[in-house]
Amino acid sequence: MRLEHIAFNVKDVKALAAWYVANLDMTIVREIQEPPHMTFLADSAGKSLIEVYSDPAGEYLDYGAYHPVTFHLAYAVDDMDATISRLLAAGARQDGDTNVTPLGDKLAFLRDPWGHVIQLVQRSAPMID
Repeated sequence: MRLEHIAFNVKDVKALAAWYVANLDMTIVREIQEPPHMTFLADSAGKSLIEVYSDPAGEYLDYGAYHPVTFHLAYAVDDMDATISRLLAAGARQDGDTNVTPLGDKLAFLRDPWGHVIQLVQRSAPMID
């Protein structure tokens, strides 16, 4: 068994999906135009999916109200500083400082324009392919 996707109920599916495609190297692999507008986004490796949809039957959580360690999506990056600069220019905001773990991993939290937490991870040694 493997994890296929993680899902978020968001107010503006189209805007969020477009931002993730433009700024997080994701691609839309399935999109349903009718409510609840389910959209599946794949990462650049084509191995992980995020589903975003807008279903008023559920809650729209205010992720911006939560501390970034409560829940976040982590993206592997090769150049922490350049990625932070690029995402800040695209409307993200940094939440705290960039930290280095005892193993030499660089970690930084940012928030997308809707407050969802994105963690950038530059590993000293990859944990998985």
